[in-house]
Amino acid sequence: MVWLDKDDIWFPDPYTAPGDYPVAVGGDLSPERLLFAYSLGIFPWYSEGEPILWWSLDPRMVLFPKNLRISRSLKKVLRNKGFKVSFDGDFVSVIKNCATVRRKGQTGTWLTPEMIEAYVELHRLGYAHSVEVYLKGELVGGLYGVSLGGVFFGESMFHKVSDASKVAFVHLVKRLEKWGFDMVDCQQSTPHMARLGAVEIPRRKFLDILQKSLKKRTLKGNWGKL
Repeated sequence: MVWLDKDDIWFPDPYTAPGDYPVAVGGDLSPERLLFAYSLGIFPWYSEGEPILWWSLDPRMVLFPKNLRISRSLKKVLRNKGFKVSFDGDFVSVIKNCATVRRKGQTGTWLTPEMIEAYVELHRLGYAHSVEVYLKGELVGGLYGVSLGGVFFGESMFHKVSDASKVAFVHLVKRLEKWGFDMVDCQQSTPHMARLGAVEIPRRKFLDILQKSLKKRTLKGNWGKL
């Protein structure tokens, strides 16, 4: 296990790092370290009371925007449910809801106050983005993640009303496809993301695509104004 200190910003080679347990432990959640980690396909994931754990999963679940799959029932929701969708309208509320809204079978949250503060700072710097879904003026769903080059690294989503997070995801992916993004990193494999068209790929392939995608310009700033 590689232990990081707060002075040197580095990570083990992601091509040879373990794929089923942390590649490194420790360090900090400074913007510089977080952005460097994402550029290597590495992300933080840990619970309250643990040291910072850094992961590079193998295989990796991703969605190629052109492969987005929208079921017939979801198409009806998109047409008739009355949801209003915005981008970067209320990042703080989205990430706090992701931390507090309970999911089936979940106890606790990995979104510690330290994590929330770190991603809010990335949002302030123009790298982290949110999608908000409203129904009758109330925030009922959303998601957030980090954007570098032609990749969107999805971090978390929530819903208080059925299908609200799916609506956020569909609007995000459609916009990413319009902007020429190469893929959405979904990190872990889940049946939910698979139904939307995400697939597992070997980490090596993920990293190869990532390195090419990072050559594209990063769309920084408020996505609601682009």
